[in-house]
Formats: sequence, structure tokens, C-alpha cells
Amino acid sequence: MAEITAATVMKLRKMSGQGMMDCKKALGETDGDLDKAMELLRKKGLATLEKRAGRDTTEGCVLCETTDDSKTAVMVSLCCETDFVAKSEEFVAVAKKLLECGFAAPVEQGGEALMDLDCGGKKFSQILTDAVSKTGEKTEVGDFCRYTLAGTGVIGTYVHFNNKVGAMVEVETDSDAVSAAVKPVVDGICMHITAMNPMSLNPDSFDAEVIEKERRIAAEQVKDKPANIIDKIIDGKIKKFLKDNCLIEQAFVKDDSKTVAEALKEAAKAAGGEAKIKRFVRIEIG
Repeated sequence: MAEITAATVMKLRKMSGQGMMDCKKALGETDGDLDKAMELLRKKGLATLEKRAGRDTTEGCVLCETTDDSKTAVMVSLCCETDFVAKSEEFVAVAKKLLECGFAAPVEQGGEALMDLDCGGKKFSQILTDAVSKTGEKTEVGDFCRYTLAGTGVIGTYVHFNNKVGAMVEVETDSDAVSAAVKPVVDGICMHITAMNPMSLNPDSFDAEVIEKERRIAAEQVKDKPANIIDKIIDGKIKKFLKDNCLIEQAFVKDDSKTVAEALKEAAKAAGGEAKIKRFVRIEIG
């Protein structure tokens, strides 16, 4: 059996990021062959993934980054089993690598698209497997979304201090001056989204099946009312449901005397132009 020197163990540790004892054990099982030891450590990670496949990943972190020109923003979530691992340097480093990969993804949404991307010479799926072999916890990509401005506008972003929830908003404007003027409000709208969790941007974009379900619930609630007023009551309940759950119609959390749409319109008008929310996304752990 080949002698396992401290230098060899240190080299494998640098290559793999694994602990000293795991590296020494892997080298011992592969007769000091570095390549085979690396392969063994990766197999360990895959085995851990398979073993813990049924575990819940209710912890993790949400990260977001915007390019220097403010034209593109990416938000991702990486999930694990415990808060202890979620706060570890190793886990956060993997989440940052995921965020970096998001700028090169072939699609704007969908975490699976990032798994085969090359991230510094390794596929992200390999980076994830290596991380699992270190932490011993199931780790998986939660959500991924990238916004890129096609014209004049602004992208707002916000991640809550606990890194468990965040939001992005894309707003169209008619000038760069308006974009700059409404940016604070747009960022405030992102905070609003994390707090209020709207289900849709506006009534027109609301899922028809959800509205129909709410209509059936409302009908059941008022079935004993006089027949001539049932439809009116149901319509009123649906209108309130849409107001409570559509972003543009919700009362703005930073100033509940106006709706989100009114707050944005007011800021744009003060700058001599117009602004309109194009889309938004909210990403949360758990």
C-alpha cells in the first residue's frame, strides 16, 4: 500500500474542499491515487443525495445580483435541510456560484436549466454533489429567475435580511430620467411583494381556475341568501379577492393611502413621464 503523505492529503483537500479525515480515508481506499480519491469523494456525495432524496429542504438562502449597467438581474434560491448548513460558508459559496451561473443560463426561469452549466470548469450539478458530500444534507436548487431590460425601464430587487425571501420587479418607463426617479419606489414595491405575497400582477393576468374556485366558494357561502342578490354578492366577493391579491391594486405597504399602481404613477408623473409594472417574481425558502 502506498504511503499517504500529509502533502498528498492537503492537495486532495485543496482539490475537493473536503475535510482532512475524509481526504485521508479516500486516499487510503484508493492506494494514494488522487484522481480515484476525487471520484470516490464525488460518489460519496451522490450516495448521500440518493439516501436523503425523500428529505424536506425547508431551509436555505435567497441571493440576488444586478449587473453594473442595471440592465440584468438574477435571483436564485438554494435549499437544504437545516438552518445550520444554510448559514455555513460552504453552502453560501455554492449559492453564490449558482447565482453566477444564472447570468449564463439558456432560459430566464427554471433551476434545472442551471444544472448542466459550466461554472469555472465544473458543471453545477457536480458542484452541488461535492457540497452534499461535505454537508451530508440534501441540497437542491429551489428557484431561478433572470430579468433583462429590453427597452427603457428599471429592475427593482430586494432580499429580506434573513435571506429567506426576495422579489424582483421589472418596470417599463418612457425615459431614463423617469427610470431614475421611480427606482426608489420600485425597490419599495419589491419589499411590498415580499411582505404581501400577491398572487398576480393584475386582474387580467390572474389564473382563471383560481378565480373560478373562489367563485364556487363564494356561491356556497351565500347560497341561503335571496336569489335576486346572490350574483351581486358573489361579484363583490370576487372583486375584493382580486383587490387583495393583485399587486397593482394592493395598498402600498410604505404608504397605505394609495395603491401600488398609484404610488408608481405618482413618482413617474413627478418626473414628467409614465411607468408601468411589466412583471414580478417572488422567491421564498420553504
